[in-house]
Amino acid sequence: MEEGKRQKQIAGLLNEEMNTIFQRLGLNMIDGGMVSISSVKVTPDLLEARFYLSFFQVKDVKEALKKIDERHHDIKRELAAKVRHQLRNIPVLKFFRDDTLDHVFKMEELFRKISEDKPSKPGKE
Repeated sequence: MEEGKRQKQIAGLLNEEMNTIFQRLGLNMIDGGMVSISSVKVTPDLLEARFYLSFFQVKDVKEALKKIDERHHDIKRELAAKVRHQLRNIPVLKFFRDDTLDHVFKMEELFRKISEDKPSKPGKE
């Protein structure tokens, strides 16, 4: 099912505000790596927001997600203060790992191996 206009607006608002909150709380740098919000999906009833996080050079992703979940109350309180005039209810916040970058790196590696293994055709140079 396609996202509605209001869902996209709320997702954009939450993404923007959450990025500033992550910077303020120091959650964008964990274990010497970077954490960024790659996308936000909001349910049609606007009661749940799913944040997909991208981790770059983070040693232990599960531990990083645990740290973010531990700060859930602080994050929600700051978000509520920021968007209280735009939203009646603050959605339930859920954080997930976005492994799209991992798949991209794996695909690039596979394509690189294929191109290295491909024998060059004689007569064509």
